[in-house]
Amino acid sequence: MSKLEQLKIELNKLIDPSLNKTFEEVGSILSIRVDSEDVIDLEVQLKNRRKDETNIKLEIARLAKIKFDYPGIRIIFTDSNYKLDDEKSITYLGIISGKGGVGKSSVTANLAVALKRLGYKVGVIDTDVYGSSIPSIFNLPIEPLDTSEDDELIPARTLDDIQVISPEFFMPLDQPLMWRGPMLGKLITHFFNNVLWDEDTQIVLIDLPPGTGDIQLDVQTFVPDAKMLLVTTPHPNASHVALKAGLGAYEIGHKIIGVVENMSYYYNEANQKNEYLFGQGGGEITASKLQSELLIQIPINQPVDTSSYIYSLNDMNGKLYFALAKKVLEKL
Repeated sequence: MSKLEQLKIELNKLIDPSLNKTFEEVGSILSIRVDSEDVIDLEVQLKNRRKDETNIKLEIARLAKIKFDYPGIRIIFTDSNYKLDDEKSITYLGIISGKGGVGKSSVTANLAVALKRLGYKVGVIDTDVYGSSIPSIFNLPIEPLDTSEDDELIPARTLDDIQVISPEFFMPLDQPLMWRGPMLGKLITHFFNNVLWDEDTQIVLIDLPPGTGDIQLDVQTFVPDAKMLLVTTPHPNASHVALKAGLGAYEIGHKIIGVVENMSYYYNEANQKNEYLFGQGGGEITASKLQSELLIQIPINQPVDTSSYIYSLNDMNGKLYFALAKKVLEKL
């Protein structure tokens, strides 16, 4: 048996502290090889990389350098998706659109409230970094988030007990966020790997930026099994752009559970007719081309409580979001 094989046997005896299982039991070692200079290249996945990486790195180095006399070691740590039998998994649903201004964030927030009304424990991740609006829709104060003893972010909490993570909490009030891709990637990594959700959290909605770009690809990396809900308006031009977002989601492996047509019409109480201010048919066109389903048409409306962006169950739109939530649960 080679020295490298002996080292791998010893490495497989190490314990992932967050799982309390050996590397061998959970398949922690993804790859191991030795280069021409006798340096070990190792890729290891950990359940809680942020918390455990430093100590595990020291244990690996002691084995490789002291016990087996290798001159050096390079380690790449990645996140493990291993779940314990009693570990509850969170269902992730991304809310996407082809362009801005279609009410995607309003749909996200009101859908979260509707799911909460149905008895579900809900979280919202606002990844629309350059146009984040979830905290203002929920009327949350813009202030730094608390952290746990393990440096995990503790989400803000709405009056409806919905947990919220947003870039707004990391920036001075009313200041633009002008970051390039690498900085955005680090922020999104925190949102998916370093948040202390309530243990009984069942569904997390992800408010994604419009279009197709870096963040959509990042989300696919962190939650590859996330499903998507596409928001469009009824205008054919908006539908054309929404279709691209849907096709992009398909291309990177996400399933689209349906289409929401927002701002579908305005109900004119004077003549008791629907006025189609932005045209008709966009949602149906998009759903048909994506071989999906138009789940609901949300009219232009204002909450009875004009100080809020959230519809109550006394509002027509509140009832429609309640119906949408039921359909979403069936699709999930």
